[in-house]
Amino acid sequence: MPDDRGRIMLAIARAAISSSLGKSLAADESAPWLSEPGACFVTLTINGELRGCIGSLEPCRPLLQDLKQNALAAAFRDPRFPPLSERELESVRVEVSLLSPVAPLAFRDEADALAQLRLGVDGVILEYGRNRGTFLPQVWEQLPTPREFFRHLKMKAGLHPNFWADGVRLSRYTVEKFKEADTPGGTP
Repeated sequence: MPDDRGRIMLAIARAAISSSLGKSLAADESAPWLSEPGACFVTLTINGELRGCIGSLEPCRPLLQDLKQNALAAAFRDPRFPPLSERELESVRVEVSLLSPVAPLAFRDEADALAQLRLGVDGVILEYGRNRGTFLPQVWEQLPTPREFFRHLKMKAGLHPNFWADGVRLSRYTVEKFKEADTPGGTP
């Protein structure tokens, strides 16, 4: 993939959101790598505060489609926030995280799992029965210790922060992160 892919993906995500709010914005969607399967998360912030974050963990559709659908979902369907308004469009900053393939983590117990986590590098998926949650590697910035990170991930998955059982499954992934600048126009 070329080095300008961050700029391209950020422009596509912003254009998808803008178009849904009636503001036409052009974005080049012609790069051949956009038609390959890919998984990404789109994170929106306003003044550094989370405003929406939705993504895919597995590459089950072309990256272009995944990117546009996740941008729209982050802006308008994240259940934690009301839909993004036209008034917020100028203040929102877009971040795209392009995911690596997900790899299962082999561990003996919770302590072993915690010891294997790479701070600031690993995104983690926790699964137990029907419960599932993930944190992108960027979450390490707010939760910098493995124990704290893991406790919050359990809560996100709908489990008690001290929960542990033999059936817990963990996987990890890395991301390439691209973020708009914190200035109007939002270029990286």
